[in-house]
Amino acid sequence: MNLKAVVGGFAGACTLTLINEGFALVDKKAPRLDLLGMNAVAKLVKNPASTPLLKNLLPVSLVGDLVSNSLYYGLASGASRERTLIRGALLGLGAGIGAVTLPKPMGLDERPTNATTRTKAMTVLYYLVGGLIAAAAINALDDKKG
Repeated sequence: MNLKAVVGGFAGACTLTLINEGFALVDKKAPRLDLLGMNAVAKLVKNPASTPLLKNLLPVSLVGDLVSNSLYYGLASGASRERTLIRGALLGLGAGIGAVTLPKPMGLDERPTNATTRTKAMTVLYYLVGGLIAAAAINALDDKKG
């Protein structure tokens, strides 16, 4: 993975985070990907309160989400602009579907992304938009693609 892909992936990850945080402020029924991330961090660390860095899970979760989503969305880079957009869309759809279907089997609280059918649809849409923004940024940064 090259630097342009990681930077493009970071654009997608930031978009995803901003959409999540923005909608959470105005819509109480919106997905809460931040809560899902904090649940995951808390599950990874048996006693988060005993680790000073983890006393406040939000910043740790946010950094983890930005790094992992940047690397994930960076995989959208393809041989052509069209392939990059298709890959970005598929990666976004896959991540969104995973965020809806995987919490329960992983032992996480599924309510942040599964409260209603609308919440599930919004979750998938958030990730799809992140993937498309990542792909668009990668294309914009890569002047070698035709």
